[in-house]
Amino acid sequence: MIVLITGASHTGKTALAQRLLEKYHYPYLSIDHLKMGLIRSGNTTLTPVSDDKLLTAYLWPIVREMIKTAIENGQNLIVEGCYIPFEWANDFEKEYLDEIKFYCLVLSENYIKTHFDAIKRFASVIEDRGEDEDCTLETVLKDNAQILEQCLTHGTDYILIDEEYQIDIGLD
Repeated sequence: MIVLITGASHTGKTALAQRLLEKYHYPYLSIDHLKMGLIRSGNTTLTPVSDDKLLTAYLWPIVREMIKTAIENGQNLIVEGCYIPFEWANDFEKEYLDEIKFYCLVLSENYIKTHFDAIKRFASVIEDRGEDEDCTLETVLKDNAQILEQCLTHGTDYILIDEEYQIDIGLD
């Protein structure tokens, strides 16, 4: 089983992957860790602040082939990050798709406005982001609105977090 978790920054992708790891003992791959490894090693001229479309174009082919390899070897894997394209399913044949579950996390405008202090406070709980200047009310609202629009445009399933942050994904 492959579990893909995507969404805008600050939606809890890494925290969800960590909870699934603890519950199901599936290993997980943070696409951000892969990104930073490739950047720090000098294997790309991209930077941590490069355009998300460029980063996705660079990272997704690598991640896609890692997913195929895991499926072919009967291995479980959780993959989380914002560099999973909304057309991801087009890259897999049916026998692969049968082994993949996809979750896109979206915070509602109501949730963001009501809980922004908590969003900001928990931004570095799992992953140290240092002083995250991109975590403003305006950017979080804008990023989640764009992700929701992409989900609707591509007919992609999503988990809308509206009143309280409760995500319970069963993999059994």
